[in-house]
Amino acid sequence: MRVIAGTARSLQLETPQGLDTRPTTDRIKETLFNILQFDLPQARFLDLFAGSGAIGIEALSRGAAEAVFVENEKTAVGCMERNLAHTHLEKKGKVLKQDVFVALQMLEYKGAFDIIFMDPPYHHELEQRVLEYLTMSSLATPDTLIIFEAALDTQIGFLDKLGYELVKEKCYKTNKHVFCRKIAK
Repeated sequence: MRVIAGTARSLQLETPQGLDTRPTTDRIKETLFNILQFDLPQARFLDLFAGSGAIGIEALSRGAAEAVFVENEKTAVGCMERNLAHTHLEKKGKVLKQDVFVALQMLEYKGAFDIIFMDPPYHHELEQRVLEYLTMSSLATPDTLIIFEAALDTQIGFLDKLGYELVKEKCYKTNKHVFCRKIAK
């Protein structure tokens, strides 16, 4: 796995050993960032369930002003910190070693993010729980682009019920990225 473009282009990234993380392939990451390319310059980026940090690091490499990485798994956090140091992006990245829901509460009232990305474990409805939290949160505004990675068979009918509009759904062979925003009230 490597950084695709930007200031850290072509640098190899470490991935945690074991089956607890599913690193996003370079091909899917490239597709995702082709979609995000005009939203990234100077953006505040939140990477939830960050794993190795590859998505947030790619965002920083491509011009995001800052990225906050949230990951609870100790091995993945160590891997992420080494990746940030290796890419020389550690000054723009903040790593929170805790549960996603604890981190969201801790970040509350510290400003909205421009982009929130999450790659939770599949089939646990964690993306839905995070979106439920964000409905009343100051971390996301109607201008915040929220993206979650999910299994292909994940139903997204809950978006409308929670007050989100579907912006785009990009399907791959085994998973998909869902792009949404809060509906302005």
